[in-house]
Amino acid sequence: MQQLIECVPNFSEGRNQTTIDRISDAVRGTEGVWLLDVDPGRATNRTVFTFVGAPAAVIEAALEAAKVGAECIDMTQHKGEHPRFGAMDVCPLIPISGVTLDECAEFARELGRRLGTEQGRSIYLYESAARTPERKNLAQVRAGEYEGLANRLASGDHVPDHGPATFDPRYGATAVGARPFLIAYNVNLNTTSSRRANAIAFDVREKGRIRREPDPLTGEIVRDESGDQVWIPGALSCVKGIGWFIEEYGVAQVSMNLTDLDTTPLHKAFDTCCEKAAARGIRVTGSEAVGLVPLQAMLDAGRHYLRLQKRSTGVSDRELVRLAVKSMGLDELSPFDPDEKVIEYAIEAKTAVPRLVNKTLRGFIEETASESPAPGGGSVAAAVGALGAALGTMVANLSSHKRGWDDRWESLSDVAERGKRCHAELTLLIDKDTDAFNSIMAAWKLSWDEREVAIQDATRMAIEVPLAVMRAGVEAIEVCANMAENGMSASLSDAGVGALCGRLAVRGAALNVRTNASDFKDEAQRNLWLQEAAELEQSAQTMEERVLATVTKALS
Repeated sequence: MQQLIECVPNFSEGRNQTTIDRISDAVRGTEGVWLLDVDPGRATNRTVFTFVGAPAAVIEAALEAAKVGAECIDMTQHKGEHPRFGAMDVCPLIPISGVTLDECAEFARELGRRLGTEQGRSIYLYESAARTPERKNLAQVRAGEYEGLANRLASGDHVPDHGPATFDPRYGATAVGARPFLIAYNVNLNTTSSRRANAIAFDVREKGRIRREPDPLTGEIVRDESGDQVWIPGALSCVKGIGWFIEEYGVAQVSMNLTDLDTTPLHKAFDTCCEKAAARGIRVTGSEAVGLVPLQAMLDAGRHYLRLQKRSTGVSDRELVRLAVKSMGLDELSPFDPDEKVIEYAIEAKTAVPRLVNKTLRGFIEETASESPAPGGGSVAAAVGALGAALGTMVANLSSHKRGWDDRWESLSDVAERGKRCHAELTLLIDKDTDAFNSIMAAWKLSWDEREVAIQDATRMAIEVPLAVMRAGVEAIEVCANMAENGMSASLSDAGVGALCGRLAVRGAALNVRTNASDFKDEAQRNLWLQEAAELEQSAQTMEERVLATVTKALS
């Protein structure tokens, strides 16, 4: 798996477009790095940059960006709503693929060391890169912000992990860390009161608020037996938050960092803000994601709001994302383009190579008809199987919304989810089959001493891919069989056509298994594959006949 990490440096400049562009250009000019998002805020006077790449390339891009930031940003002149203590205020690294969080922490330490030694910056390591427990929390590292940094350094109790322990008034300091994916998320309110927004933030954030005596005249802080302040926890775990007023939009916001999406997902944060705001006579009008969001967070939100409506969740990922955007008002303040704001889509747009599945239907047909030997029968079989699974999914989605079937929507939604997984797998296998064929062709072009092993490896792939098509094709027929027996009668023929497509996918892929198995030298393994293929063919035939019998009887 390719090693990819994400870097999300926050610079203390959100108003000077020339500076923002220069930092962007520094990132873009680094080979092997893709700049995915630039998100400036005037009120916070802060810009969040998001870029991805291999670890070494990302480190170089961060160094170049920091250099430009130091040239252009003067912290003595900086004012903004967001906590900060330096020109490049924070620079977290996040593992995306092929990299563990511990490895990412080592990359962050290397970046911090180089910023300190090569550029002379005061660097604090935080989160997973921290060398001491008290520096894991960014709020503690940045306590007192820029205005308090000089005194903290002078006192000797805040020595940086790298770089000088003297105050640089123009630059300040930088926190470099490694962390899991975090969503910076703001919920918009129909009020201009930062005090009201802060109260809602205290209601929802994990830390909560300080307990005070109920007497409104005194409101004295409650302390425990040790004299420590007593806190009332908020509603949401793994959430940090404050309230503020954003002048450029004329609204107050609850500004949150969601640090563990498994514990508190995006939609839960939004719904809880709605609940707590309503209790204070305030309405949530929408929200915004600062930077990028992971696809899974959007899919989970889309499914959540469909379940609230008792609607099938077996719709396309794009439809789930669209519903999440509308349900949480993510496009209220500015457009939310999934291809730019969802990290997986943004990476794909920057790194994608031409694939069959991205062609138009006409383009796929014409490519198949061309004199090129690929795509061939294997890719076509996978494509037809995907259409069959999609038909079964469609019947399940339609049936779940049928009047009078409200008590069945959940079980039908489960079938639609199964069908969706099936057609998604078959869609991926369209290109995998062509990749397998191309691997065999490439192996034959190798030198004699390399060729034999490479041909056997490529042949194994050329057998396992059509076997995967067969398994998914059988599952597609099972989905269609379920819908022929339990779906709405008006769509019976669709279930029948879906089963026919699934059977064609299975039989077509079986031809490829047998063709390629003849070239595989391990006889025992070859016989296992051929036995499985025969069993899958028989299962497909039995189920297809069952579906067609059900459909024919109902239509006669």
